[in-house]
Amino acid sequence: MFGFKIINQYEQGLVFRFGRALPGLRQPGLTWVNPFTDRLRKVNMQIVAAAVPSQEAITRDNVTLRVDAVVYYRVVDALKAIINVQNYTYAVSQVAQTSLRSVIGQSDMDQLLSERDKINTHLKEVIDAPTEQPWGIRVERVEVKDVSLPESMKRSMSRQAEAERERRARIISADGEYQASKKLAQAAAVMAADPAALQLRLLQTVVEVAAEKNSTLVMPVPVELLRFFDRAAPAPARATPAAETQATEATHAQALATAPVLAVPAILSPSTVVTAPLNGAEKAPAPA
Repeated sequence: MFGFKIINQYEQGLVFRFGRALPGLRQPGLTWVNPFTDRLRKVNMQIVAAAVPSQEAITRDNVTLRVDAVVYYRVVDALKAIINVQNYTYAVSQVAQTSLRSVIGQSDMDQLLSERDKINTHLKEVIDAPTEQPWGIRVERVEVKDVSLPESMKRSMSRQAEAERERRARIISADGEYQASKKLAQAAAVMAADPAALQLRLLQTVVEVAAEKNSTLVMPVPVELLRFFDRAAPAPARATPAAETQATEATHAQALATAPVLAVPAILSPSTVVTAPLNGAEKAPAPA
């Protein structure tokens, strides 16, 4: 009666006789083992979710991060999981921690924050390589649960995001101004062809101002009146430069009249040639 054992549906049994594992595994249900020579070891075949403790590491771009993850694994070969490794749960946890630190060191901070799927896939491959074949444990999935950033890095990222939003807002505003200027230029060309259109636009502006129930009413000045003043204003201004020009010419003429006249001595005739050596005494002029 002491030799009957019950194996649950999610378990498999491994029998040791005198310390040696018997071939074959005991399937779920009622089984019997020799209570004097055999020992039954049950192995859980369910998927186990193991939390990886937070690991602090430096990324490839020299940013210190603290990352924690979750590993989902299950036993696919009960014989290897019991014989080849002493405590496969602890072994998987240690492999997951070291692999997580290694992957963090090979990745950039932006990849850890934005490319979670690639990081999870890479982590699964790294953890599954040393565990499936020798230990009989298959890693089903790995998820990065949280990435903790330093406070200074959080502030820097906030300023970066704010500057990026400001840049987009300015670009959109400038694009809107450019499109509006093109439409205004087309409207100005249409109004220039027909002056009455500009007058109607001014009257429409007056109606819009009066519709707001304001106490002040703005009456636009006709554009033709402004053009009349524009033509009349330069006439007196042109008289002043003319008077200044005449006064200047009179002053130059008076200065030329009072200037002294240089006279040529009568002794020298047009054919007289005077030669003198450099740094020498003067010689009398040669006779003609």
